[in-house]
Formats: sequence, structure tokens, C-alpha cells
Amino acid sequence: MSSRMHCFGALALEVGPGGGPRWVIGREAAERLAAGMARDLACLLPGAEALDGVFAAALFDPAELLRPGWPVHAALAALAEGTPGRAGGRVIAVGGCEGRMPVPALQPDPAFAQGALRLLPFTLVGPAEQVDAVAQCMERDLLETGMASAETALEAGEAFGLALEHVRYLSLHDLCALTCAQYEHFGLADAWRLVEAALLAPATLEWLERPDGLTAVQERGRVRVIEADETAWQALGAEGSFRAYRAALEQLVAILAAHGVPVQRVGLVEGGRPREQLERAGPSSLPVERAAER
Repeated sequence: MSSRMHCFGALALEVGPGGGPRWVIGREAAERLAAGMARDLACLLPGAEALDGVFAAALFDPAELLRPGWPVHAALAALAEGTPGRAGGRVIAVGGCEGRMPVPALQPDPAFAQGALRLLPFTLVGPAEQVDAVAQCMERDLLETGMASAETALEAGEAFGLALEHVRYLSLHDLCALTCAQYEHFGLADAWRLVEAALLAPATLEWLERPDGLTAVQERGRVRVIEADETAWQALGAEGSFRAYRAALEQLVAILAAHGVPVQRVGLVEGGRPREQLERAGPSSLPVERAAER
């Protein structure tokens, strides 16, 4: 018997002005929306109709989906395996009750509720060879062809109380590419490189070393970052001001925490070399900051 695999995606809602949004919708609305999404995906991705589709009826920020281990999508995959019924072609809608989702991993964080791009995650589950074929089609074609149907877009807007400008389907790699472009636009490409490494290549060391003294390394899905006081920072002969360095440090830590990347702060000793201290610190020798702790 073939082993079961899964592939991950999301319905991306570009939100216009106005409206009083709901971040979680109930079971009946969730079932209608999931049925429309399943029909769309069957048209866009040949073979998707034979897979189980699990759809979360909740709106997430990109940072909530782009986290090591893909926790939101992994929770959906687990629900597919735990739902009774004959596997293959099922549409499983996961709605909430009084604004709460049934699984904690599927509850959107209100701290991320202000973004203009909101995401409805879904997971397709089935035999390995079928999922692989659909996943290849998703990565090859979905960004170019993945506009949602008018019916699904209308259903999503009405269900969540949103004025929507564009509604389209994305793979998680598509979402990574869009997020990368957004970070680059705001001058945060260095931060994204660390996040991307934690997501896609945690076994690879990824270094950030800047003239202003900001120094960090990604290793095994977590990041170690140098934290210098003013005396130690001045001894580096770094460019810019200490105040700007501290602002850049806190911004980097906040971005990493938003993406669920554990962060270790390594205090720089006066006269020390940032890279050498991070190498000596190792990946798990210091307390870790996580998003929930901020």
C-alpha cells in the first residue's frame, strides 16, 4: 500500500479598505467555503479531486504560516489522518465556535491581525505518488493560474466580512517568494535570509554579518545573535550609531520571533569578535526567545 503524503497551500486574500472582519468562521460557513475551494483546486490542479483536502476557516498572517515545521499545515494534515471515513476525495472543513478553532495550532494570533494579506491554509493528503504529481503542478503553475473563482471569492468576502481586491491560490513556496520580495522592498533581506534558512535549510549555516555590528547565524532551525552593550559595540569600530545598531537588533529579533524561529542572544564581551563568540556559543547553550514570550 502506498504511504500517505501531503502538500501545503493557501488561499490568499488581498484585503481592501472597509469592513469589520471576522478571523474565524463557524462550521456551516466553513463547509460552504471549503466546498468552493475544493472545486477550484480540482480545476487548477489535475488529480487534486482524488486527494483529501483539509481547509482551515481562519485568517492568518504570512508569518504565522511560514514557521519551521509548518505547524499550521501540519495540524491540518493530522486532522485528515484522524477524521473517520474512507480516505480519498474528502473535503474536510475546520471551522470554529464563538471565534475559537478546535485545535490551538489553528487559532490565529490577534497580534498579527492588521496585515493587508490574509491567508486561508489548506492541506492536500493522499498516496505519495498522487500527492507528488499534484505538488509538482502546484509549484509549476499555481502562481500564474491560481485565481479563485468568482463564487469562492464572494463566499470568502461575505464569510469573513471583508472587502477583497484579489483572491488567489498559492503554494507555500510561492508565499515564501512573495514574502521575500516584501522584505527586500523594506530593506530587510538579511532578516529574510535567516528565516528562509530556518524554514527550508536548517542544516545549513546561514550567517548575517553587517558593518554596523549586527551579527547572527542560523543553525538547526534557530538563530544566535550578538547583543553588544555600547562599550563593546564601540570597541568593534562598527559603522553608524549604537542607537541604530540596537534598533536593527530588536527589529531582527522581532521578525524572527514572528516567524517562530527560536532566538538566542549572545552577549558580546568587550574586545571580542562577534563571529567567534557565536561559533563558541553553540546552537543550544543559551536561553531561547520564542514568539509566545514576546
